[in-house]
Amino acid sequence: MSASHATPTMSSDELHTALAAIEEKVATVLAHAPGEVDLLAVEDQLRAAFAAAERAALAMVLTHLDVDVPEVIINGITHKRVLRSEAPYMTSAGEVRIERTLYRAAGERAVAAVDVRAGIVRGWLTPRAARLACFVVAETTPANAAEMFARVGGMKLSRSSLDRLPKLVSKDWEAHRVAYEEQLRNEVVVPDEAVTLAVSLDGVMVPMKDGDRAEKRARARAEGRPPSGPAGFREVGCGTVTLYDADGERLATRRLGRMPEAGKKTLKESLAAEVGTLLRKKPSLTLVKVADGARDNWTFLSGMLPEGEEVLDYFHAVEHLSRALAAAYGESSPTYHRQHRRLRRKLRDDPDGVERVIRALRHLHRRFPRRAAIATELAYFRKNRHRMAYASLAARNLPIGSGVIEAACKTLATVRMKRSGMRWRHQGGQAILTLRSWHQSGDFDRAWDLLHRDRIKQLELPENVVPLHVQPPPVRASA
Repeated sequence: MSASHATPTMSSDELHTALAAIEEKVATVLAHAPGEVDLLAVEDQLRAAFAAAERAALAMVLTHLDVDVPEVIINGITHKRVLRSEAPYMTSAGEVRIERTLYRAAGERAVAAVDVRAGIVRGWLTPRAARLACFVVAETTPANAAEMFARVGGMKLSRSSLDRLPKLVSKDWEAHRVAYEEQLRNEVVVPDEAVTLAVSLDGVMVPMKDGDRAEKRARARAEGRPPSGPAGFREVGCGTVTLYDADGERLATRRLGRMPEAGKKTLKESLAAEVGTLLRKKPSLTLVKVADGARDNWTFLSGMLPEGEEVLDYFHAVEHLSRALAAAYGESSPTYHRQHRRLRRKLRDDPDGVERVIRALRHLHRRFPRRAAIATELAYFRKNRHRMAYASLAARNLPIGSGVIEAACKTLATVRMKRSGMRWRHQGGQAILTLRSWHQSGDFDRAWDLLHRDRIKQLELPENVVPLHVQPPPVRASA
């Protein structure tokens, strides 16, 4: 028994014609006087011509990956031939159509041999087209992405397709996320000049479609309170691990983002694994834990990570100092501004800075005993004094601020997920956070390759079937 690869819907003759059209177009343009050439029109025409040639070539390759036999073995399971028909595939150069054969195992959905061999995404997108679409929609809305592709030319995807695709890709990633993340971590190379590893986590409130907005507001009214606050919002968790050199210059940052989850469980597990891997790769790294004063942050940083320097973000500490001084003097008073400048510098630059601030706040508390904000902030500084050795840390070129995690919250979540009118469900939000985390950590292509390799299945022919490969005629650029 023999099997043959069918002739592609777009044949080698069409590829030859498309390539000849490019050469002919260039020759025609060069035959005109320079003043008669409209470069904009020529660019559009050449782009369309090259896209046609690319589609012709891809159609031939896709057809080459197809096989038409009574049965095939996919990942060790026999699949019977059920149908042969023409089907569209979207490439980054536009749509192509090929004849392909579908096979089905007992109790399973039919699959195409070409899809299995090529790693086709969701039955119609070529790997590069899917990767490009996911990259773009991670950065902008599906509507903007659809318009962008229409203007660039080539691939055409609808707004709804661009909305669904990241969710489908994210579903595949989440099914094997722990193993995938481990593979990405293992590929990280710690630079020789890295001496410090800083880890941080924080969160940002994003609007949710399932954020119990109506229930929260109804509950407030029932309790006699006016509805206020971010009803319908929940906290997205963000985490960073950053490497610094001996001068305190940032070398690289890996960013993680997770949709709302009790206790940020998944985010913390991933951060702990990132830190553990980097410390195993280079045990000499100084671990620095940086965060604001939220109790949950420090329960994780102190309790779930190896020992290291603990740093309460300097700028959050200054905010708390401001509240105490404002309660004492009023924010508009000259005394407030003078004391604020003096004490924030003492806090940062004086080796005994936090103790000097505590003494100053203790004095204000005695002077204004009924102003609760002063007592609250005094207790805050006392509680966190062991995390405020800013002068000592700065002298060693260690980070004293959480600017990296603040930026991660903004770039991972805020700029993409808090646009006008946006509301998110867990699946769609996690899809965007995952794609943006890949990109901002320098992992996009590596992460995509992990998914791509898993989409490609082992396809074998039964022992009594020998495929007959029909070679297309040679492709030439011109006649």
